Amino acid sequence: MRYWKSWKYKNLTFLFVSLIFAFFLGRYEPFHNFLLNLGSYGYIGGFFAGIAFVSTLGVATGIVTLLVLAEKLNILLLGIIAGAGGVLGDFLLFRFVRDRLINEVKPIYDSLDHNHNLQKILHTKYFHWVFPVFGAIVIASPLPDEFGVTLMGISKMKSGTFLILSFILNASGIILVLLASRIIKP
Repeated sequence: MRYWKSWKYKNLTFLFVSLIFAFFLGRYEPFHNFLLNLGSYGYIGGFFAGIAFVSTLGVATGIVTLLVLAEKLNILLLGIIAGAGGVLGDFLLFRFVRDRLINEVKPIYDSLDHNHNLQKILHTKYFHWVFPVFGAIVIASPLPDEFGVTLMGISKMKSGTFLILSFILNASGIILVLLASRIIKP
């Protein structure tokens, strides 16, 4: 335990272990069945499907659950509720990246780039808007949000701004996916 307290990279270790855990959890059949049965819980299932919709391991299951729910429920309300679930999932990752992970990665970056050349380039007026814009595009798409949230966390976006933006992007992205499924359905 003393070694863990003095360990410098707790959050990087936590991230690595949680990715391994999530990988094996995604292959665990009872957990997979639980995710697929979220559709039987109505709008509450939609909220949890929204949380799954934003993660790499849950995006496919989240979409399937939302599509099943969209057959019985109001698409607009479902999209808003699932969007709120997506905000919860995104915000947990955003706070982890912005408040903890960056503090551990910064010394590693400093040792690799002593002159901070990459940081100087990325903070010019030409690149200042790139991270939030690309992050927003990823969050609004049906792609997993981890990359987009990380870009927004790196950009030092304020939490309130992130919450509003994440809700609008997640809810509209989910509603568009659900509407597209109604249009494409034979």
